[in-house]
Amino acid sequence: MRRAEKVIITTAITGSVNVPSQSPYLPLTAGEIAEAAIEAVEAGSAVVHLHARLPDGRPTFEPEVFEEIVGPITANSDAVINITTGGSSAMTMEQRLAAAVRLRPELASLNMGSMNFVYSGIADKITEWRHDWEKPYVLNTYAHPFLNTFESIEHTLRALGEAGTRFEYECYDIGHLYSLAHFVERGLAKPPLMIQGVFGVLGGIGADHANLEHMVRIADKLFGDDYLFSAFAGGRDQLQFGTHSAWLGGHVRVGLEDSLWIGKGRLAESNAQQVEKIRAVVEDLGRPIATPADARAMLALRGTETEESAVA
Repeated sequence: MRRAEKVIITTAITGSVNVPSQSPYLPLTAGEIAEAAIEAVEAGSAVVHLHARLPDGRPTFEPEVFEEIVGPITANSDAVINITTGGSSAMTMEQRLAAAVRLRPELASLNMGSMNFVYSGIADKITEWRHDWEKPYVLNTYAHPFLNTFESIEHTLRALGEAGTRFEYECYDIGHLYSLAHFVERGLAKPPLMIQGVFGVLGGIGADHANLEHMVRIADKLFGDDYLFSAFAGGRDQLQFGTHSAWLGGHVRVGLEDSLWIGKGRLAESNAQQVEKIRAVVEDLGRPIATPADARAMLALRGTETEESAVA
């Protein structure tokens, strides 16, 4: 692992998993998502990871909605913009890539393998639904896999890489590291690699701290010093896994995409609240927080000039 002194905080603002009935604080409209992202950057986040939603909270792939989100963020901060190519498992690959192809961000997420990505259990915890679409949406994940074929991964690497976008490689299991190594060997994935270890999703590797350390060991074996590591876990384990990642010399991710909570039985009222909490933990470990400029240098990103012209 490439161990940097400074820690990159990524904030995943809204995602496509959690639904409005779970929390009144989940950003839904383009304006709410942009405002939440700006607040997260002001709190210390260098990178904002973006999904888009319609006003009723339904996940959307429409590039026009992403433009409404990205424009205010770039106008009011120097954040590194990270646009999802994961979208949701209900979208086609073309739909999932549409926004990143249009906006050409500095950074885009890339899921490194097909998997069962199950969050149907949300339905067991909700007694009153705000919208008719929510319950069928979460239950559908029990029956339909999240497809990320090698063909689609290669297509994403080529299509976005040609525009200068680099990638946050999302690895939900150990096998995903070996998939990434395949694309590194072929010259399609280029160091420095930003590996995002994802724990606690039903269908992926569990939120066990031994799994986090094992993932780092295997990544060290495969990539040596050619990668940076970040980790997060869904739900109640979010803060613990961020702390562990930082303690190992890695980076962290928080945000309402991954957890709606700020403490036991306490809903987070904003993304910035989670950023402030993990920032305090990281600084207590003696590691300073990376600015967006620091993150660009560590991740070998191209800078904002091209990005700003793309969304102007």
